[in-house]
Amino acid sequence: MINRPSNAPLSHPYWQLVPGIVLGTGLIGLVLLGLGSLLVTAGHLDFSVVWSSRYLRGVVTFTLWQAVLSVLLSLLVAVPVALALARFHDFTGRALLLRLMELSLVLPTIVAVSGIIGVYGRQGWLTTMVSEWFPHHGWNLYGVNGILLAHVFFNAPLAARILLQTLEAVPAPRLRIASQLGLRGWWLWRTVHWPAMRPILPGLAALVFTLCFTSFAIIMTLGGGPATTTLEVAIYQALRFEFDFAQAALLAVIQLVICGSLWWLAFQKQMPTSLMPGRRFSNPITLRYSVSQRCLGAVLLWVFFVFLTLPLFAIILRGAPALVPLNGIPALYFQLLPATGRSLLIAIPAGLGAVLGALLTLAATHKSSGKMLSAIPVTAGYLPLVVPPLVLGTGLFLLLRPGLGNTAQGWALVSFINGLMALPFVIQVLRGPLAELDDNSRRLADQLGVLGWYRWRWLYWPRMRRPIALGLAYGTALSMGDFGVIALFGSPGQPTLPVLMYQQLSSYRVADAAGTGLWLLGLLMLIFVVLSAISRPAIRTQRVTASPSVVEPEHA
Repeated sequence: MINRPSNAPLSHPYWQLVPGIVLGTGLIGLVLLGLGSLLVTAGHLDFSVVWSSRYLRGVVTFTLWQAVLSVLLSLLVAVPVALALARFHDFTGRALLLRLMELSLVLPTIVAVSGIIGVYGRQGWLTTMVSEWFPHHGWNLYGVNGILLAHVFFNAPLAARILLQTLEAVPAPRLRIASQLGLRGWWLWRTVHWPAMRPILPGLAALVFTLCFTSFAIIMTLGGGPATTTLEVAIYQALRFEFDFAQAALLAVIQLVICGSLWWLAFQKQMPTSLMPGRRFSNPITLRYSVSQRCLGAVLLWVFFVFLTLPLFAIILRGAPALVPLNGIPALYFQLLPATGRSLLIAIPAGLGAVLGALLTLAATHKSSGKMLSAIPVTAGYLPLVVPPLVLGTGLFLLLRPGLGNTAQGWALVSFINGLMALPFVIQVLRGPLAELDDNSRRLADQLGVLGWYRWRWLYWPRMRRPIALGLAYGTALSMGDFGVIALFGSPGQPTLPVLMYQQLSSYRVADAAGTGLWLLGLLMLIFVVLSAISRPAIRTQRVTASPSVVEPEHA
């Protein structure tokens, strides 16, 4: 054994610190270069145009209004759902509901929108049923109603899952004391639940606000007109159709200032959670709840379950006939197979890059002792939440324009941006498991001189193999469901699966669009199943002989 002095550092940070710092510095520099190229191309920015133009003023106002309203509605749904899940561990279907809540993060927006239209659209199941009872209800999915509904569908499960992890992390002694004192209702909320959720609410609200503020596919499909245009869609229109780089840069700067200010305020309160499946206490402390509370909790969870499953059932029922071959191979497959190849060609490198970037960022963050050094990887890791992908992609395109001449290079740029956009979510997946490595294991590895590759192989990999597989699945799925960046740089003649589905919806080929959505959903589920199976540790079996002489006691 290698003896080390007692004052030796717990680990050797430099081999883990330097790559993360270099990566973070490179990403920040690349983002700044991309934004700088866009600003240089745009020329002088006149912010007074925003207030003098009724259209631009309406775009900024509506973007802020719908994002704030979406955050409030999502949290109003998420908080009761998280409380109900934390209270009732014996709820039937709890595990399935948690899986559905995980699916909301990686479900492609364009696919979910197709299911929402199938349920709440003019010809949807629920709308048709309500119209029979109330013919003059006046419900219209397209516009503010559809935008808020879709945002709640995507963000309420994500927020509820993060809040549930926080509630399940409440120390057992605190719950035991609350149970012994018979706390319930307002007092239980005031002394146990609210103190647990309050520290993460700023970061959670900032995350949901950013996702709603930069929403693209939902606004494009459910917006319904110029009155419901957001900054992201206005930037896309200025770049794609008007070629007005000055207006795109102006709107991009406004978006950066708003999102950046919000995240600066949110980072004052850290959000110590991850997106890994929350652990459940082996012996949860039973608190006292009245019969009415249990009934209301069960009703709430079942309503939330139905709310999440109805669009998925609509996708399956409407898409299955388009994929099932009745008389030979459907013509849809001749479009699906090439689009699937393009999607995988972009998504797999993006997922691998997001996992590698997340590992290097977290390693540098944990090993850095100075605030200045730790700020570099943290800023790089969460910068994609602030910088719009459309703006970053346009800036990089302008920066690399002399060298970009074929489709493969454009796909490489899209893959890089998708991996960068998935980086914050993969960091959330890996951060919790990476931080769970105890000091005793590190100290023992130091004493044994286990460093470099061997340290990773024997110390980190057994703990991180499943989180890495989940992070890779998240990164790949988020890239496969991307519609914004590929819509800007992709070719209509060579679409990916989301672009193909949008083209089918735009041309009113609803059956084909449902089939494409079901195909994409099945492909994402296959990716998760395959990566989950690969990441499972191999079961080692020992050879058992018949001779009792070779069997030694367990304590030997």
